[in-house]
Amino acid sequence: MAIGQRSYRRRYCRFCEKKTDEVSYKEADLLKNFITARGKIIPRRISGTCARHQRQLTTAIKRARILALLPFAGE
Repeated sequence: MAIGQRSYRRRYCRFCEKKTDEVSYKEADLLKNFITARGKIIPRRISGTCARHQRQLTTAIKRARILALLPFAGE
């Protein structure tokens, strides 16, 4: 390994491993894992989700916020 390079573990999509077709807004406990303490949605490069599931996840989080299942801002 050259100087300045980091070794990291490959992150896999949680939803692909479970073979989940759709991410539901009703699963608020699951969606809380993808939100920071300030209420921001965690990006794909950090969470490790694939592009397809990240789009579904974002939509589900926004829907859950509108239905007051999740807060818009952190505490």
